[in-house]
Amino acid sequence: MAGTSVRPTGARAVWSRDFALFFTARAVARLGDTMLPVALAAGLLQHGYGAGAVGLAMAATAAAFAGLVVFGGVLADRFSTRKLMIGADLVRLGTQALAAVLFYSGHVVLWQICAIGFANGVAGAVFQPGVASTVPRLASDVQGANGAIRVAESAAQLAGPAAAGLLVGFASPGGVFAAHAATYALSALCLLLLRLPPLAPGSRPASSGRGSGGKAFRADLAEGWREFRSRPWLWSVIAVWCVYMIAVWGPTVPLVATEVVQEHGPRAYGLVNSALGAGTVVGGLLALRLRPRRMLRAGAVGLVGFAAFPASVGAGLGLPAMAAGAAVAGAGMSFWGVMWATSVQTQVPPDVLNRIHAYDVAGSLAMMPVGQALAGPAASVLGADHVLLLSGATSFAVCAALLLIPAVRGLVRVEAATGPSGAPAPTEPPSRTQKC
Repeated sequence: MAGTSVRPTGARAVWSRDFALFFTARAVARLGDTMLPVALAAGLLQHGYGAGAVGLAMAATAAAFAGLVVFGGVLADRFSTRKLMIGADLVRLGTQALAAVLFYSGHVVLWQICAIGFANGVAGAVFQPGVASTVPRLASDVQGANGAIRVAESAAQLAGPAAAGLLVGFASPGGVFAAHAATYALSALCLLLLRLPPLAPGSRPASSGRGSGGKAFRADLAEGWREFRSRPWLWSVIAVWCVYMIAVWGPTVPLVATEVVQEHGPRAYGLVNSALGAGTVVGGLLALRLRPRRMLRAGAVGLVGFAAFPASVGAGLGLPAMAAGAAVAGAGMSFWGVMWATSVQTQVPPDVLNRIHAYDVAGSLAMMPVGQALAGPAASVLGADHVLLLSGATSFAVCAALLLIPAVRGLVRVEAATGPSGAPAPTEPPSRTQKC
């Protein structure tokens, strides 16, 4: 790939005691999160609820997270991100322990499970924005750190459902919730032991010089929005991503599941999902090695591979071809994810990074439920296979759109400058609105 270099010594700029603690926290939390859908489905079905109840319980978490993550970004820029993340983990430790008690006792009421899910979503909205600013404070090689975390999360995504299935089979759904609670306890312990280096010189908390209260909070929220809008490469990607969620990712997840299970059975679907997870590990490993100068351009080229997933299923290819398509798709999506996360973390000044990351997360997720909701009606009209083929074609179009935007394809990587004690100081490019 033109303009791409390989840095074999990147590991030395990533691994430290504190990054290892953060890495462990993210890996175990992801492992628990991937166990949760299995526990919810098995537990609610076991107590007489249907698929609609499972979807409602999951939607309660997703709605709270998507609706409140922007406000979580303001909190993360105003207060200690480490303390907020520890607090969020402790809240989720409590809620999942309560869910375990409910399932163990056999007293399972849907509204209570939804309320627990909502509380988890609120805690996630407080936790997630701080991740963006923590990575560049712990590793001078931000891309390498993101790649390592992506590999760990992908491996956890492979292991989580299998572990949950074993726990359900040998214990009960309550055992999965207890294990999930334990992952949050371990994550909180790792974050408690973590020592974050000071912010880069010139950085300031969002609340600096503004006092407190509702007006200051709204001012910080508005400032985050202004900073978000001032970067064409940032809001352009989010705008394109909304189309991606509606036309590609949203329909692909439910329709691939339906088509593969109906044609080849649930074991085949498990194999395809495993191939997707293995591909994301490969993509993370590639992101550890390749150092493109124009990261978003390289990421968009890699993202082209995702089209192989819906297209192979829509075309009715055999199971090996679908698994290969899923693996290619996972690698492309994972590589893009590292390029995107690293660009945001290194191009945005630290004092607004958490808020901008929150706008990024909210914008990226906003259209996914729309795409999922439209998948069924579209499949009824056009046929599921045609919708998946259309999703594959749209995936190509989305990548082309990203490459056609000058601010996106021309964005030049920014390396974090190493500060005191090896702590990086993210550097602001010369211009906030033109970084080509």
